[in-house]
Parts: sequence; C-alpha cells; structure tokens
Amino acid sequence: MKNQISTNDEVKYVETPRKNNWITQLWKEFRKRKLAMLCLSLLCIVYLIGIFAPILETHDYSETNLSRSQHGPDKENWLGTDILGRDIYTRVIWGIQTTVIITVATFVTGSVVLGISLGLVAGYFRGKSDIIIMRFGEIVSSFPDILLIILLAATLRPRIISLAHYLEDTMGIKGLLSTGVADYLVIGIALLPLSWFGLMRLVRGQVLVLREAEYVQASRAIGTPNIKILFRHILPNVLSPIIVSISFTIGAIALSEVMLSFFGLGVQPPRPSLGVMIGDVTARGGASVSVLRDHPEQLLAPILVVWLMIFCWNIIGDVLNDILNPRIHR
Repeated sequence: MKNQISTNDEVKYVETPRKNNWITQLWKEFRKRKLAMLCLSLLCIVYLIGIFAPILETHDYSETNLSRSQHGPDKENWLGTDILGRDIYTRVIWGIQTTVIITVATFVTGSVVLGISLGLVAGYFRGKSDIIIMRFGEIVSSFPDILLIILLAATLRPRIISLAHYLEDTMGIKGLLSTGVADYLVIGIALLPLSWFGLMRLVRGQVLVLREAEYVQASRAIGTPNIKILFRHILPNVLSPIIVSISFTIGAIALSEVMLSFFGLGVQPPRPSLGVMIGDVTARGGASVSVLRDHPEQLLAPILVVWLMIFCWNIIGDVLNDILNPRIHR
C-alpha cells in the first residue's frame, strides 16, 4: 500500500509495510516444532472435552451416592468417586469447562479490550492520556497479584451475589446462581488486574517506536484519521509480541482461577471447579495424606489437568517467542 505525499513540484510515495501472509509463515514454522504441536493438540483435546462436557458426562456432577463413597475406578465410575460418592470423571470435565469459560472471558475483557486498546492510546497519543494510563497501571501493579485478586474477589462476591438474587426474584432471570454466571463474573473482574497491564505496557512500547515510522507520518500528513492509523497501520505490526504475551497470560489466568476456587473465593458448589476439587481433598487436613495414598485419583486427576494446561501454554509461548522474535537466530 502506498501513501501519497504532495510537495511543491512532485508527488512522493512512501511504502507502507504490506500485510504479508505472516500467519501462514508462523503456522509453517510452528508445525516444525513437534513438542509445540503435541502441546497444541493436547490443549485442543482438553478444551473440547470441557466444551462438550454436557455430552461427555456419565453422571450428574452434583449427584451423590454415599454407598459408593471413595469407590475406586471401575466401569460405572471411570475415575472413581469422591467422599460424597460423586463421579470424579464428570466433575473433572465440568471443572475444565469452568476454567475454559473464565479464561476466555477474562482474556477477552482484560487482555484484548483493555490491554491492547489502552496500549495503543497511551503509545500513540502520549501526553496526559499516557501519563494517566501508566500511573493507574503502576498503582494497580504495585499490589501483589494474588493478594489483589483475593481482595477483589472477597469484596465483590457479596455484592454480585445480592444483585443476582435481586435479578432472579424481581425480573425473573433464572440461572444466574445455579449455572455459575455470578461466580464467573466475580472471577472475571477479580482477574482483570492480572491480565491487562503487562500487555498494555508491551503494546505501548511497540507503538512508541512505530508512531515515528515514515509510513505512519505519511498517513498523518495526508489526513488519515487516527483511529484508522491505529487499527490499520500500527496494530497489525504489533501482533507478534501480543500473541506471545497472550499465550503466557492464558496459563496464568487458568492457574489464578484454580487458586481462587481453592481458597473458596471462586466458583461455588455445586458447580464443579478444578480448584474446588483440589480444595475438597486437602481441606480435610491429615486425611489428604491417606486419600492420596489410597485414592490418588481424587487429587491427581484435577492436579494433572491443571498442570497439563499450564505446561502446554508455557511451551507454546516459548516456541512462539522463538519464532516471532527477530533477534533470536534460528
């Protein structure tokens, strides 16, 4: 694409970086890394299991059967049952769905909308907008992440639950509590500080460099609207570091959701969560040692799923960084 600049006696054209098919090139390079492809395949399988949990379940996730309490794996209960006789396999796949929903919701609202948009605004317009955004982000990031997340979750939960009760009673909107929508909202808001500032600072740094590029100055000279410059000329050129950052952020968000549920501030029973399943076993104190020895599936099943998701996202992030970082010699 060429931008036209008029001078006194001639017309000059400044070449704007063309949008080559970098996604295809990225995929070709990514496919060469066998470990990365294995991790991507495993993540797809895990996430699809969570998405199709209502189809893949073998029992109701809240169904109790004390006659089969802590029963080992068999044909009826593939991963055994917990202390209340609930099917562990069913609760694990519904716990995966909970993690997927919260990860996607937090990723979209926090990383994409806030992180990228504020980074573009701060880096391109600079001035007061840059100062306000950066100072606010620095204040938020100065708090320890997990303490801030727990504080927000504990503060917001009673208010959001009360609002959900009000909507169900007065407006007839059912399912806000039983389906876990209120819990998802609490965790999504609580995890926002974890996801937006790091990406915003990364985007801002890239935009500060690109705003001085010739093709951006040429676009401004011919009167191209700022919004068009930001999203047509600048954003496509900062997608590479954004993709790498997001791949690491998703793993961190998944872990934070599990930790919140483990502390009792995330998804509440009867809605399953991987963190709740881990907490149900370890909350019994010394009994968790005997449970791990006699019925390891109760604790190992959710832990292995959490570990697998975080490990795979970290590997994918490392590989993407190797491919997209031009300073790394391949």
